[in-house]
Amino acid sequence: MRLSGNSQILIGALAGLALGMFLGAQPADAGLRVQGLYLAGLIGSVFIALLKMVLVPLVFSSIVVGVAQLRQHGSIRRVWVTTLLFYLLTVTIAVLLGLGAAHLFDPAAGLHLDMFADALAGFQAKQLPFPEFVQQFLTGLFRNPFSALANGDIVALVVFALILGIALVQAGERYPVINRGMEEMQDLSLRIVGAIMRLAPWGIAALLAKLIATQDMALLETMARFIAVVLGTTLFHGAVVLPGLLWLITKVSPLALWRGGRESFITALATSSSSATMPVTMRVTQQHFGVRPATVGFVVPVGTTMNMDGTALYEAAAALFIASLAGIELSLGQQVVVCVMSMLAAVGAPGIPSAGMVTMVMVLQSVGLPAEAIAILLPIDRILDSLRTVVNVEGDIVGSIVVDHLTLRAEAQDAPRAAG
Repeated sequence: MRLSGNSQILIGALAGLALGMFLGAQPADAGLRVQGLYLAGLIGSVFIALLKMVLVPLVFSSIVVGVAQLRQHGSIRRVWVTTLLFYLLTVTIAVLLGLGAAHLFDPAAGLHLDMFADALAGFQAKQLPFPEFVQQFLTGLFRNPFSALANGDIVALVVFALILGIALVQAGERYPVINRGMEEMQDLSLRIVGAIMRLAPWGIAALLAKLIATQDMALLETMARFIAVVLGTTLFHGAVVLPGLLWLITKVSPLALWRGGRESFITALATSSSSATMPVTMRVTQQHFGVRPATVGFVVPVGTTMNMDGTALYEAAAALFIASLAGIELSLGQQVVVCVMSMLAAVGAPGIPSAGMVTMVMVLQSVGLPAEAIAILLPIDRILDSLRTVVNVEGDIVGSIVVDHLTLRAEAQDAPRAAG
């Protein structure tokens, strides 16, 4: 009996964890460890490269087709507003959870900055004032589309695809070849994703093996309390908050969410990249949850660039952790600033591994904390990044299901009025 794709991926993930623990137990200069890590890195890199290869044509064509179909049904404004409001709700809850957990458990108790003197020595954090961040983010939305396509600039690609989709709808039937071409590109891209996912068990096993084998266990023990607080809070958001909202709004059970989204979640855990996982997420959301392609093509790419619940939660908790290490007590006003900046930073963070570290500096600077202190977080960021990426991807799936459900319900209510 042939195993399903989900079962194969799960077996690959478990095999990768076991292999990573085995390689991690070997001496650092052992030939088996060196060769094993090289092979795992090679296989994992090829798998991620394949996913990123199909990312740009899939995102571009899906948004253009999605906007065109939504505009034809008069749903584009409703979908856009519902998407933004839902993502704003979930990221706000995530930030408040991060701050609340940092206060409640105080993971910095017993630790101090002197313990991390070696990590801080010589570390230079790139200074990025808030006005400069806003300027870079806004100007980054509107770039040469060919440059965005070539460089895989997802944010600029999403914006240009939205503009092109709206322009095609307003043009009516004047460009049937382009419309048909976008639909065929989307279909072909999804077929390529299906073929790539046949390699997923091997790629995920290799990525997890390298992740587990290369962790610094001594540092993990030192930072165990902070790691436990962040992981626990992130798990709570992913296992209780998001499934709870999904069930309240759509009556889709948490078990159905985890079973249907398992392929995306394991891919996100292994790659630590919501962008690399996006092709899988779009396919899973359509096939396993029955969300309309037009909704998926709009909501998932927007969510990948804007909806970063796990990242926002982590940055809020990390800011309070560093403040406690430095002996600085943040006022209520400063904590509000941390909340707002964490949400903005999450929106501006690219969907790549450890992207949160790029924007973490901005969050720290907003309340006068030492930006160099992110050097403490860098060694443990990779393992935390894996779980928060899973939550980011889960938020995209939940958002797609919720938005599709609410817009379908609204359309059903509008139909009798239009007929009358």
